[in-house]
Amino acid sequence: MPTAIVDGIRTNYEIIGDGPPILMYSPGGFDATLDKWSTLGVYARIKLLDHLPRKYRCIIFDRRETGQSGGRVEQIAWDDYVAQGKGLLDHLGLKSAHLIGGCMGCCPVTTFGVKYPESVMSMILYWPVGGAGYRIKGHGRFATHLKLVQQEGLSGVVDLALSTDAGFGKDPRVGPWASVIRSDPEFASAFATMDTEKYQRIIVDMPRTLIDRDTVPGAEPEDLMRLDIPVLIVPGKDAVHATSAARYLEECLPNAEYWDLLPDEQTEDNVPAGIIEFLDRNT
Repeated sequence: MPTAIVDGIRTNYEIIGDGPPILMYSPGGFDATLDKWSTLGVYARIKLLDHLPRKYRCIIFDRRETGQSGGRVEQIAWDDYVAQGKGLLDHLGLKSAHLIGGCMGCCPVTTFGVKYPESVMSMILYWPVGGAGYRIKGHGRFATHLKLVQQEGLSGVVDLALSTDAGFGKDPRVGPWASVIRSDPEFASAFATMDTEKYQRIIVDMPRTLIDRDTVPGAEPEDLMRLDIPVLIVPGKDAVHATSAARYLEECLPNAEYWDLLPDEQTEDNVPAGIIEFLDRNT
């Protein structure tokens, strides 16, 4: 697969189909690899990549710190994920694109819209994360990793990451940089010897900024209310994709269409066709 260097970090990406571009922020929480569009839960069921590429150029990528993309140990914020997507568009010579976010991918999509509205043709927010359950689970994940660091040190994190293929979402002990540790021996070596106290401060601070509310993290509501970008919202309904989170986005985004369809009713027969119809209207 091709790669691009964005802000000094390797981005692994793939382009499927032809036509107007769609930049697709993968679902999967902190394990947001490009294959999740075809293999994860509801996305495997609705099969967007079997349909969208017939009319659109789908740009899928491993979010930084996942899959074959690189990473950097720093206090990551939503703007950093935006920078990766915008840098990928620049690398491809694209001034604008439609944006689709799945799950946690909705957070950088809305933040992208606020920061670069002129580059966003429309936004599709599928199963946005949010709700008290999401915040509690997310903060707990960082706390679990921090406990391992305190007990085993950073060399212990490296040893654990290399002994499993689980990501931060499935096994929080391995931490947010597990994929980069596995794919980049030089990174793994530097990681094991970095200042442990500094690293622990990063792990303590990241959830405070990334998961700072009981609804959808990312862009501030006052900024969302000023956007005039066409938006389609498709709600989830579980512990980490609260329907209230989708409704919150509907309330904040003045040009939003809310698809009031229960998750069990979202199928390959209706979702791809509905998304394509929305894209066609806003291309």
